[in-house]
Amino acid sequence: MDESKNCMPEMAFLTLHKAAVYLGISPNTLYVWRHRRQGPPSFQMGRRVMYRISALDEWVDRQERADSRSNPALNPLNRKPLRRTP
Repeated sequence: MDESKNCMPEMAFLTLHKAAVYLGISPNTLYVWRHRRQGPPSFQMGRRVMYRISALDEWVDRQERADSRSNPALNPLNRKPLRRTP
């Protein structure tokens, strides 16, 4: 029997601490964001706070698109200068 077929499926959810590691931030930052409703979407599974990996990836993509340094369309240097009116 092939041992690789009996492996656990890839995890779809991460705890708060593992999600913080995944994002490269401190667990405290992620905890504060959760309570301020600022960070990536989370939910409770029993007593544990969980994050769906796909939701973390989507949240990071949205953050990147909203940042003018990553999105040329938002870069103020790419806009025509406004003319002053007398």
